[in-house]
Amino acid sequence: MQPHPTTDLPSGELPFMGEVKAGFPSPAEDLREKLDLVKLLVRHSASTFFFRIDGVSMVDADMDEGDIIIVDRSLSPFNGCKAVCFIDGEYTVKRVEIKGTEAVLLPCNEKNTKFKPIHVGADNNFLIWGVVTWIIKKA
Repeated sequence: MQPHPTTDLPSGELPFMGEVKAGFPSPAEDLREKLDLVKLLVRHSASTFFFRIDGVSMVDADMDEGDIIIVDRSLSPFNGCKAVCFIDGEYTVKRVEIKGTEAVLLPCNEKNTKFKPIHVGADNNFLIWGVVTWIIKKA
């Protein structure tokens, strides 16, 4: 009897079935290896956090309401990265544009004009909290 893929494996490991054709179907093969999603998706476990997306300001960056993002605080932010930022007492996820010592937090939703760029100035309490490394989507 085959082990049940979600209950009979060590914590964090899920069965990895290999590649699947997106064209013509082929017969399924036996389990070839186990896939540990944490090992695959998390490089720095002590500095990695998961967030659920609430809102629609980042839909054009493929972050839809209810998606899970994986954020690594140990990575240095870079121009154009998607990051969780702390600004004036609130957290938000945006695409970060860095120009010297200034930053602009850009929403990614062309259809909704209510989302405006946030220009970070010297009077803002601001921190790029962590860089988005993965987006987990619900089918």
